[in-house]
Amino acid sequence: MPIDDTLAQFSDWSFRSAFGVFVLASVFLMAQFATRTVAADDRKRELVAAGGTARPAAPIAPTVPGRIEPTPSRPKSEKYGGMGHALVVLGLILTVASIVLRGLATDRFPLGNMYEFVTMACAAAVVTGLIALRGQRHTQVFVVVPVMILMFLAATVLYADAAPVVPALRSYWLPIHVTIVSVGSGIFLVAGVASLLFLLKMRFAGTDSAGTESAGATGALARFARRLPAAQTLDRLAYKTTIIGFPLFGAGVILGAIWAEAAWGRFWGWDPKETVSFIAWVVYAAYLHARATSGWRNTRAAWINVAGFVAMLFNLFIINMVVSGLHSYAGLT
Repeated sequence: MPIDDTLAQFSDWSFRSAFGVFVLASVFLMAQFATRTVAADDRKRELVAAGGTARPAAPIAPTVPGRIEPTPSRPKSEKYGGMGHALVVLGLILTVASIVLRGLATDRFPLGNMYEFVTMACAAAVVTGLIALRGQRHTQVFVVVPVMILMFLAATVLYADAAPVVPALRSYWLPIHVTIVSVGSGIFLVAGVASLLFLLKMRFAGTDSAGTESAGATGALARFARRLPAAQTLDRLAYKTTIIGFPLFGAGVILGAIWAEAAWGRFWGWDPKETVSFIAWVVYAAYLHARATSGWRNTRAAWINVAGFVAMLFNLFIINMVVSGLHSYAGLT
């Protein structure tokens, strides 16, 4: 099957452009995070925890009839955040364009190797971050940075030229099974980041089990952690995204077993990829169970969620690149 080299080149250019845009977006988002002041509610909680009282708000000056009041300027953090958010959306559009162009260039569904899988997972992670963090834009940088790392690895270590897929992947199950798994992986990335930030908040911001901040936490890490959303907000974000990713990933595993029966004559053979995928799914099931269990809802459950994310990364890189098995379709040479 001939490959359209022009479209393949455009796909690569779109991918590289997306990476550059995400790098620029991360700069603005970091600037927003650094210049953001702690919310008034956070300060009030800190004062109350320290035994003080919140300072009353300054009185609003009365307006003078006939006088044109100057429009208050937007804080720098909001300006940086607006530019960073716009660049994230542009980077997402370029990433999706690279996926579509790769599919048109090869006349197949563009999920035949690790480069294409990671690209799809990154796009899913960015979409999830834009939706889940729409009220906490200053934390989008913590999704963009892992996406940048994955895209860098995809463009260097995992890159594969546009080419037809191996005969074993020429099936209608490819777009069904692999799309669901890649999207679920992208959602789990956001869940894992949320749990890591939650643990950071609990450890360095001086929060107690209820997520209330105390005044005892000091130092650079404490100041950094105080700029994060409330611990309960991060915990709920991790829980909600995992609830979405868990059934998707589980459906991907089940559909993969159905495809395996059609391709290899058995539903399950304890192939390394199958085994680690099942382990990751069980870990996420344990997280959801722990999250609903009294005494495990805070840091213990968060660590289980992080363990699930580590299992996903292990499955993606180590199993595909080091361990040989029936799922050795990484496209690496």
